[in-house]
Amino acid sequence: MTAWRRCSIRTRLTVAASAVMALICAVGTLLALVSARGRDLEYQKAALVAWAMRVIERMVIEGPPAALPDGPGRAAQLFDPNRRLVAVSGNMAGRPPMANFGSESATYQTRELCDLPDFPGQCRIVIDVPVHLANGTWRLYAAAPSPPWYGNPLLLALLVGGSVLVVAVTALGTYWAVSKTLEPVRAIGAKLDQITASDLGHRVPLPKYQDELEDLTRIANRTLDRAQAAVEQQLRFASDASHDLRSPLTAMRVRIEDALMCPEETDWPKTAAALLDSVERLQDLVTDLLQISRLDAGVGGRHEPVDLTALVASELDRRPRGVLVARDLAPQVTVDGDRIGLARLLINLLDNAERHADTTIAVVLRAEPGTAVLEVCDDGDGIPPEQRDSVFQRFVRLDASRQKDPGGTGLGLSIARQIAEKHGGTLTVEDSPCGARFVLRVPRRAPEPESALAGDEHGGREPAERSGDRGGERSPRSTG
Repeated sequence: MTAWRRCSIRTRLTVAASAVMALICAVGTLLALVSARGRDLEYQKAALVAWAMRVIERMVIEGPPAALPDGPGRAAQLFDPNRRLVAVSGNMAGRPPMANFGSESATYQTRELCDLPDFPGQCRIVIDVPVHLANGTWRLYAAAPSPPWYGNPLLLALLVGGSVLVVAVTALGTYWAVSKTLEPVRAIGAKLDQITASDLGHRVPLPKYQDELEDLTRIANRTLDRAQAAVEQQLRFASDASHDLRSPLTAMRVRIEDALMCPEETDWPKTAAALLDSVERLQDLVTDLLQISRLDAGVGGRHEPVDLTALVASELDRRPRGVLVARDLAPQVTVDGDRIGLARLLINLLDNAERHADTTIAVVLRAEPGTAVLEVCDDGDGIPPEQRDSVFQRFVRLDASRQKDPGGTGLGLSIARQIAEKHGGTLTVEDSPCGARFVLRVPRRAPEPESALAGDEHGGREPAERSGDRGGERSPRSTG
């Protein structure tokens, strides 16, 4: 079995096809031989019966003969009504009846018998013919050689030779056909072998026939497209990450070198504070990069039922914001998800909204049929429609974001969208009367009670004026 597995597809298919054809030829040859022998056997029986009829005809005209005629391999015995041997052929004199069919029939009987006492180790066609004369019923026994199992030797030779020829033609044809079929596969393999991590621009040429190999080629090319896109994305990511990592490190190095040049004149507390800012920026960037790598690798926390209402309220109460935060949270909105990941998503949206808000952030959570919807809005400058997708790209920061927070990483919104997608949801920027409005939609764990849905139908949330710290509904916006 191990040697068979080492064989090429071409060899395995050739052997399999040849074996199947050999089996078919063997069965066909056997059936042909059986049929031919059956015809030979019937012919021999008919010839023996005709011979016996001629003998009987002479007996009726001339009387019982003193000897019986014989032929090639033929033997005969004639018994009178008293079962005395009267005439024989060849060397059958003095022998008992060559066959006993069990009962003496009024008509002739023909059988093929083997290993008779008179013919050990042979098979013979034996005929028992009753001869009705005036003095009683005489019995004529005659035997002739049976045709061999293979029938005619010439026919056997033709059948065997033809079978060998057919199997050989099948093997050669299969080998050639499989070789021609696998030529595009070899071409695909040779082309793929030229592709390296640093040169992903090659593509597999399409075969001229529209068959399964063409489908394989198209799939291989699509896979190469995805691999090239992934490698280019990783290269851009590495380039952007190295740039953003260099910036705080360079700032820290410059400050340290300046301080060491004039240590007596350096304000060390001020220098330490500046270095601490750079360290914090570096720490934030490393944290975001680790989060991005975990998301890219598909590593996430355990999914469990999460009360999104309680989670949002907890994050809003966790630390004070520099602007007014208005909340409108529907009760008992539950989703299946990673609590830590969802908290990180919300923090990123709140930090982004706080960075761009003038006075107020609005956080709205409502339940829709099968979906939990979270909106984070700010009353800042907003995001132009043509840039609403680009803000979710890694290291992309709009001009307004760079002016308000030069130390940002440009990864917050990208991380937030990836977390949303890991939960089977979406995170988009949608239209808003003012500012930016980020909308998160994730599948709900279970439908809300009828009373809660009725409340949603009447607005889904209270106006901001009915909540002590609410400012009205705003729209959010994000930068990296």
